[in-house]
Amino acid sequence: MSNFLNKLAEINGVINDFVWVRIGLILLIGAGIIMTCCTKFFQLSHIGHWWKQTIGSVFRKDSGATKKTDQKSISQFQALCTALAATIGTGNIAGVSAAIVIGGPGAVFWMWIAAFFGMMTNFSENVLGIYYRRRNSNGEWSGGAMYYLKDGLGKYRGCKKISSVLATLFAIFAVLASFGIGNMGQVNKITLNMESAFFKNVSLGAVAGIPVINLIIGVALMVLGGMIIIGGLQRIASVAERIVPLMATLYVLGALVILVMKIDVLGDAFAAIFRFAFGVKPVAGGVAGVAISQVITQGCKRGVFSNEAGLGSSVMVHSSSNVKEPVKQGMWGIFEVFFDTFVVCTMTALVVLSSGFIDLKTGMAAKGVNDATLMSQAFGNAFGSAGEIFIALAMLLFAFTTVLGWSQYGAKGVEYLFGTKATKIYKVIFVLMIISGAVMTSSLAWDLSDTFNGLMMVPNLIAVVALMPLVAKITKNYVSRKIKGRQIEPMLSYDADIQQEMEAQED
Repeated sequence: MSNFLNKLAEINGVINDFVWVRIGLILLIGAGIIMTCCTKFFQLSHIGHWWKQTIGSVFRKDSGATKKTDQKSISQFQALCTALAATIGTGNIAGVSAAIVIGGPGAVFWMWIAAFFGMMTNFSENVLGIYYRRRNSNGEWSGGAMYYLKDGLGKYRGCKKISSVLATLFAIFAVLASFGIGNMGQVNKITLNMESAFFKNVSLGAVAGIPVINLIIGVALMVLGGMIIIGGLQRIASVAERIVPLMATLYVLGALVILVMKIDVLGDAFAAIFRFAFGVKPVAGGVAGVAISQVITQGCKRGVFSNEAGLGSSVMVHSSSNVKEPVKQGMWGIFEVFFDTFVVCTMTALVVLSSGFIDLKTGMAAKGVNDATLMSQAFGNAFGSAGEIFIALAMLLFAFTTVLGWSQYGAKGVEYLFGTKATKIYKVIFVLMIISGAVMTSSLAWDLSDTFNGLMMVPNLIAVVALMPLVAKITKNYVSRKIKGRQIEPMLSYDADIQQEMEAQED
């Protein structure tokens, strides 16, 4: 058995390296550049418009962004919060810290670059998700990469069979990844942080070799998760709408307090980001340091891990929005990447760089620094033990809401493969698997799910790039109508009946 697991880990390592490093980042950045160009740099040229139509609309009484039009859909803001619940996770804290420790301060610059182009990848995914969505047997909206693969790419000559295969593969990879990255991996991180922060000197013994504390944490999370997840998207969205803005605001405010305290080194921190972005990170003794390729890889990879632009995951939630304009939900996708990376990840990066644990002259991490606990140490230096507890609670909320978001992704994958009735069975299994994350110690499960996560992006990006002319056409149609005021027929859905339904709705 040991030999089998070792061989499996070896094979998975090769596939993971190929998917994420050799082709993944090239595909992701390449797709982002292509979609940015075909939409004429929409994220810059219409920055005022998409800002006003997204987060700006939340504070307007006349806006429909926070209102539900029916009980079968969720509001645009709820869709954003649910998507952010899945994307704002441990990657925003430990992931960014790891990128800096491994790749140096310059990795932050490439994280920004990946996010800049990722905005338009996420925009394009959401545009296609809304355009190709349809009602399921329960009357709920269903959309995602599997649908625009089958009904979009499938319309191209000679692509009908391959598009169906790719759609099925995407759904399978999404379901498998939901159990690992979206469930057990997150719960495992919660358990480790809770033990470190609150049960460091507590021992309740073990049952069958499993620490009782782990079991207690696992059961508590399973019960809490079950109460929310079994309730379906409506309940998940309702919880996300309340937790995500609060947890993100508190985290950013905490980070800002530290940055104010460290304001004298902020200039050096920014300078280090740009200086090491195009150079190498030297090591002790003048030995050759980290190559520029590794700096780029770490920055881009961690950025994508965090905001998930290009994976096709958050589209499945965005497609459940009550919005009628594909481009409007696409703009929420732009904001999602912006907030996740340019706000939350940047706050983490600046706190790490100003913590004193990173030498801003050499780019080197201090001896003995652990990227997994770096933010906890930084907050601990500023606020004492309260800071460490704050980060532990932040990790709890970030990781737990990721579990909630990913349960919806997996459910939509199951729905596509087996129908709506099968999602009930999936949710029960998903909830039961939560306790496994609290008691498992093997990293192979996380490594495998990481690979499945990466494999999701391949069919998704094939569809996004192939359907680039359609995205450009839908975007041009929206700009002409909503920004330039021209009276032309809107492009709202591939389906004539849904198009008619959407046209009948008020803005």
